This record gives sequence, structure tokens and C-alpha cells, in this order.
Amino acid sequence: ELEELGFEIEASHHEVAPGQHEIDWKYSRALEACDNIQTFKLIVKTVARKHGLHATFMPKPVFGVNGSGMHCNMSLFNEEGNTFYDAGSESGLSETAYKFIAGLLHHAKAYTAICNPIINSYKRLVPGYEAPVYIAWSTQNRSPLIRIPASRGLSTRVELRSVDPSTNPYLALATLLAAGLDGIASDIEVPAPIDRNIYIMDAEDREANGIYDLPKNLAEAVEELKNNPLILDALGDHISRSFIEAKEIEIATYISQVTDWEINQYLRAY
Repeated sequence: ELEELGFEIEASHHEVAPGQHEIDWKYSRALEACDNIQTFKLIVKTVARKHGLHATFMPKPVFGVNGSGMHCNMSLFNEEGNTFYDAGSESGLSETAYKFIAGLLHHAKAYTAICNPIINSYKRLVPGYEAPVYIAWSTQNRSPLIRIPASRGLSTRVELRSVDPSTNPYLALATLLAAGLDGIASDIEVPAPIDRNIYIMDAEDREANGIYDLPKNLAEAVEELKNNPLILDALGDHISRSFIEAKEIEIATYISQVTDWEINQYLRAY
């Protein structure tokens, strides 16, 4: 169905959790990419419904198994080609790519509210399930926030692994591009890559290597967003105010709920 609509599917395979799948399609310009994401969701849900099933893009629908991410692969092109590629560098990455990575890392806490915008998003962003928890980057391993899946010519790109499919892709890419471009414009220095498994590093080791945590819940993320003028500006005044107001209502509603976990944990104990 996707191919009939013009999607060029580059990979499709079963993922770690039961009933979980990954489908990757060819890159495109930012606005078209956002349109494709929305079309993709509609087609997947429609095909599932035809088979008597329900396809969900909820980040963590099942306890104890891997959640569902929406990894965003980004690169910048000009008339000469992919500006992230430098054939003369050992890594294949250009200075532009390094600055873009630096910007993504620098603003990570603030755009997390946009890229992981619901309460359930933070049930996925926990250690042990391959989802990123720590603000770092690497060319080699999958535990940091950012990895470099390819550094060869046109395919050179930066992969941000925290984004989940509950996000509004238009807002997500607007903020991610703003963060990366600020890294270039402000000449932010990229930290050293972390080529070790961050999940097995203790807190002291992470601190010594300048590795910090993503927000642990939506409330923390919204506070980070409020204090980041660049990301707020990327959203615009109307959207940023409306988004923050909606999220604060969502947080307040969630806090007042009594969950099954609490009943099972506390009802007989107290």
C-alpha cells in the first residue's frame, strides 16, 4: 500500500517486541518527510483495521518489552551535496556535522518535551530497553542519544534515537533543525564521542565523561522547554504557549489518577 502511494521502502523487518515492526523509507525534504510520516501512520492503521487488528503508535503500550521509537535521521544538503560528509576526515564527518550534533546535544532537554510529548513517552525512556536515556553521541554503539549510522557520501547522516511516534512530526523537525542549526551558527563545540556502553557506567563515571540524563518525565521536560528561548522561538509564540498549557493540564490530570499499580502495591499494605 505504501509503495503504491509512492513510498520508496528501504528496509522492513520485525523488531524486538511482539507485534513490533520497523519500516524505513527514503529521505526527503523536511516538510515532505513530515507529510510522509502522517500518511504512513494512516496507512498502517487502515491496513491493520482491514485485518481486524489495531496498530498503535503508543510509545510504551506493553510493560516489560521494548517500546516503539521513531528514530529521526537528518542531514543538510547544499548545491554541492551532503554537507555532513567530509571524505578527508577519519570519521567521514564534516565540521558542519559535528556542530549540528553539538547543537542537538546542547538543546536535548528542551526539545524532549516536543519529541516525547505524552506521559507514556517516559515509560519508554528508561534503561534496559534500548531506548536512549543519556545525552551523548557515538559512531559505534546504540546506547547514546545520537549515533552515526552511515558516513559515506550522500548517506552520511545523524540519527536521533529519542523521538517517539506520539510526536507531531512538524513540531519535532522544526525544533530539531533549530537545535542543530544553532550548533552551527553558534559554533558549539561537540563533546567527545562515547564509544562505551553507557548503560553499564555508574553515575560517577557518567558525570566524569560529561554525560547527562534526558528528562525523566513530562513535567521535567516541559520545565526545560520553558527555559529554552531557541526552541520556544522555533515553535512560535502561539504554538509554544498552547502546547505548554495543554501539557500542564495533562500532567495535572495524570498526577491525580490512582493507577492499578498503586492499588496492587499499597491497598493491602496500608
